[in-house]
Formats: sequence, structure tokens, C-alpha cells
Amino acid sequence: MKKLLGGFLSLFIIGLLASCSPKQDALTSPDGKITVELNQDSAKVLKYTIKKDGVTAIEPSVLGLVRSDADFSSLEIVSIGAKRSVQETYVTPAEKRLNNSFKANEWDVKVKNPEGKEMTITFHIGDNGVAFRYAFDETSTDEKTIEKENTSFRFAATSKAWLHPHDDVKNCWAQTCPSYEDNYITDIPVGTEAPKKAGWSFPALFNNGETWVLLTEAGLEPPYCGTRLAQHSPDGEYFIEFPQQGETVKPTDPVTPISKLPLRSPWRVIMLGGLNDIVESSMVTDVSEPSRVKDAGFVKPGIVAWSWGVEKDPSVNYDRQKQYIDYAAKMTWEYVLVDGLWDTVIGYEKIQELIDYAKTKNVKLLLWYNSAGDWNTTYQTPKNALLTRDARRAEFEKVSKMGIVGLKVDFWPGDGPSAIQYYYDMMQDAADYKLMLNFHGTTVPRGWSRTFPNLMTLESIKGFEFITFSQETADLAPQHCATAVFARNVVGPMDFTPVCFGEIPNIQRRTSNGFEIALTVLFQSGIQHYVEIPESMEKQPDYVQEYMKNVPRSWDDVKLIDGFPAKYAVFARKSGDKWYVAGINAETAVKTLELDLSKLNISKEGTMITDGDTNRTFSQKQVSLNNGKLSVEIQPNGGFVIVF
Repeated sequence: MKKLLGGFLSLFIIGLLASCSPKQDALTSPDGKITVELNQDSAKVLKYTIKKDGVTAIEPSVLGLVRSDADFSSLEIVSIGAKRSVQETYVTPAEKRLNNSFKANEWDVKVKNPEGKEMTITFHIGDNGVAFRYAFDETSTDEKTIEKENTSFRFAATSKAWLHPHDDVKNCWAQTCPSYEDNYITDIPVGTEAPKKAGWSFPALFNNGETWVLLTEAGLEPPYCGTRLAQHSPDGEYFIEFPQQGETVKPTDPVTPISKLPLRSPWRVIMLGGLNDIVESSMVTDVSEPSRVKDAGFVKPGIVAWSWGVEKDPSVNYDRQKQYIDYAAKMTWEYVLVDGLWDTVIGYEKIQELIDYAKTKNVKLLLWYNSAGDWNTTYQTPKNALLTRDARRAEFEKVSKMGIVGLKVDFWPGDGPSAIQYYYDMMQDAADYKLMLNFHGTTVPRGWSRTFPNLMTLESIKGFEFITFSQETADLAPQHCATAVFARNVVGPMDFTPVCFGEIPNIQRRTSNGFEIALTVLFQSGIQHYVEIPESMEKQPDYVQEYMKNVPRSWDDVKLIDGFPAKYAVFARKSGDKWYVAGINAETAVKTLELDLSKLNISKEGTMITDGDTNRTFSQKQVSLNNGKLSVEIQPNGGFVIVF
């Protein structure tokens, strides 16, 4: 070690082992642009620093945790293992890319506390970010409790943040919180206190100069809990926080991880670089466990016709759902979702009739379920049908034999270990019966759709339904959408349930029709529920209806073309030999952009659908690139989509 002024001891990873063995490689990304440095202060607190191109992205931040039988707050490096070069390809039908490939470098850093007890910190470094996790590899006969993590992420004082307030447990309608359903607070100074004790949710977005950072977690498995960022972040240092008491299946369940050893934490994921590096990253699934589903051939991405978004409970009846089956068939969409209360209003026998009728139209049905036990006071049924393994598997067997292909499961209890176990049991059991899943009122994606490809989407967003509940939410919708694409939707499929061309009862919709059609490309979900009702779709121009029939069900690639969180966004997504370029303007003035599309290697001509004479009409025109560039004008709260 080398003594530095101020009493600090530095252990830079570059070429240093405590054992003084031969020089090691630096902890760097494959392209050499991202570097992780470790240092130990005078109190033996181990800290990490992350740099890209020599510029600090994460200031010295804390590593460590506290176990019930051992404190790993003060740490000394014992050894740094040899570099592992990791290169993988995998398939994720529900994610931003169907086919994925990545390469990264990994190191196992063995550390010990003052009593000599050891822990391993594994670093995974790719070209667009860093992930690390803690592991106890030894075997124990007794259970250990992880009482807290000391992990922190510190940002320069000049940084700004785009953060999602985490709800306190049971602090909302029918005690259904936390469910990741709030508006982001945008462009705030780092260190700003969260409005509630629960702190800030993942993912969390930060910016300082040219450098963007997105924090989240991945590879979350039982018996660990889901985590978030603490309410207080002194001097721009954000700490990991565990769930609140009550975020569990049973009120008395613990909210901290308890397990025999071996035990490992989720990955702490730090995406960094330009905004394009954030948007295009697949790091959450890269570090998650490979598929546990032996045969995922039943997993079929698709579009869902859905009545409840605009029409609510009264639409959940036999006759109206039959009309939605006809609607889906006309639009060539794959699915219809029959929402809550179907078990009492329609019943299994009539659901079977709908399934049989839909089959003649080449349409399949999804059913809504309430996951809840007694952790909330929701009224929607079926309720408690999935709570125990025997009941759940009996229900799955019953509906799968009827011809149901997927379930929307709502109102989850939170992020405690028993809740995470419930998610895992649900995903595995559903896979056994070849059922796809959509989680609502749920935690944020953490890479599970790689491990269980039948997990098609998760809500964990203040989605369209909230626009129908209040004018305030409708007023904030443009900015909210233009933030979600840079934060929430980056980490996994997002069931916002977009696209409304018609009117919303008792609400003034602020987004234009051009804005709404752009969301077919900007918002990614393995199964995409559209809230547009049949009667309104029928009134749209033929070219709009034709476009809506042919929206790709999955994507081959994604590129950020231009944008800034909460202001505007222009994305390109590829499907087959076509590129779809879509943009939204979340501000109140016309925005003119010069788009550079040269990196897409596309044809010169494209067809644009955008706003017409009013914000409730459309126009269509041909556009031509000039040396790969295109000038577009986007109306206030407006948008466009172009197919090349």
C-alpha cells in the first residue's frame, strides 16, 4: 500500500494485490474506456471510484454490508482474482432486443473484515457500465441476516437527477403501495431529499456535463429483498435502502434477507456514458441468470386489445368482450385481455365460450388476477386464487386447459423477501403450464424476463390508467412519457398501456394523436396493451389503422437519435428490414430538429405519420433524407412516426 497525505491509504486496482504477487490487469471494460479503482480510507472503509475516459462518473463510494454475525463495514482486500472475459448471446422475447450479445470483464475481489471473516465482491465491467455484487461462498448450517447494506453511489455536487419517489408502504388507494406508480421529479440537484421516508426508486438517472449515469439493480433472487435509494443523500451520496415493514406476503415476514450460506446479493448496476449508452444498454439482462424455462416456444410477443383502460369495470361483460375479440381480429392483434371481476360477471363457463369464439378469429385470451392476500383492501376478483402453491397450480392447470395463454397479475405486496419468493414461484409455475405473465401494481424489472422468458411485461409506471383518474396526471403526461423512455423503460418492458386517439371521460387529454402513435415505437413491452377503443379506431384514417395493424411485436435493435429527459425524445427501433423512427415533444412550443439517421443505414425514402391540422387529427407524407439527415418539426405535446 502507498501512504497518501491526509492519512488515506490507497489500493488502486491497477497492478496491486495485497499478496504482492505479479502485476494484475486493471479493472477496465473490454474497450478500456471504463475503469474501476478501489481505495481504503483511514477507517478501513473500502470505496470504489468509476471513471470513463478518465472522467469521474461515480465519486469514491462505499462498499460493504452488515451481517447479523459479522460487520463487513471495514474491509481489507485479501486478493484480486484473475480477469474473466465473459461473452454471451441469449434471447429475450419480451425485451428491447430479441437477440442479445455482450462481452465484459469480471473480477472477484476477496475482502475480509477486522475479525478475518471473508466476503467476495464481483465486478462486471462492460463497455457501457459497471455492475457489482456481494457473495458469501462458504456453507453454514445456521441462518444469517443481512441487516443492511452500506453500498453508496456518490455524485459530484454539480450533478442533476431525475428520480422516482418511492411510496411508503400502504400509503395509497386500498393499501396497494409501493407499486412504482408516481411521476418522476426531474432535473433536481443531487442530494435533494425524497418526499417520503421510503426514498427513491430504481431506476435513478443522473447527469453531470457529458456523463449520464443510470442506477438500478438486477439478478434479484430469493431470499434477497428488492432495494431502493434512501431518503437522504448527504453531499450527493445515495445509499441502498431495504424495504419497509409490511412489504411482505404476511405482516410478520422479515424485510431483510435471511438465509443459510452461500448467499449473494443482487447486482448493483451502474450504466454510464452518453444518453445513447443508457437507452441502448442491455446490462440488466446481461448480468441476470439464464433462462430456467426449458421450452419457451409458447412465449409469443403480441398486441392486446383491452377495454378496461378507457371503459373501466362496466366493460367487463360477455357482450363487450366479444366485441373486443372482433376488434382484435380486425386489427390482426394477437390477444384480448379480460380484466378484473370476470369471474363473477362473466364466469368460467362463459369465458370458455369467449375462448372458443376467439379461436375462430385467430385471437387468444388473457385473464386478470388479483395476487393479493390480506396485505391490501382491493375489491377486484378473482382474489386469493394464486396465493398458495397448490391453489395456484390448480388454477393454472384449469385455465391453461381452457385455452388461456396468459395472466395479468395485479396488486403485489412490495419488495420484501417473501414477496420476491412469491414472484419467483409465480413465474416458475406459470412456465410449467405454458402461461405468459404480466405483472401489475408491481416492482420494477430486474432482469427476470431473461430468467423466465414468459414474463412479458411489468407495469411499475404511472401508466395510462392514472391519466383517466385525474386531470393533474393528464397535464403531466407529456413530460412523464418523455422521462420514462430514459429511465423506467430502459431497465425492462413497461406496460404503460399507451395509444388513445379518442377522448377520455371527464379528462382533457393533453397529448396529440401524433404523440400517441409515436408511443407504439418509443414504449417497449413484450405484450403491448393498447387502450384505443374499437369505435374510436374505426374513425381514424385508413393509413393509421393499417399502421396500427402492422406495429412490430418484437424488436431487433434500438438507437437513441436525439432527446433530453422530460423534454423530447426521438428513438429508432429496427424490426426485420425496417426501421421505425418516432419522436415526441413534451414542451409547449414547436420543436424543430435536425435528425442524423446516417448510422441506421436506411433507405432514403420513408413514410411519416404525424399531427394534422389539430391535435386530434393525423397527416401522412413522404420524407427524404439528405446525406442521412432529416429535418422534422414536432408540434407542442405532439409527435411522429416514420417507417423506412
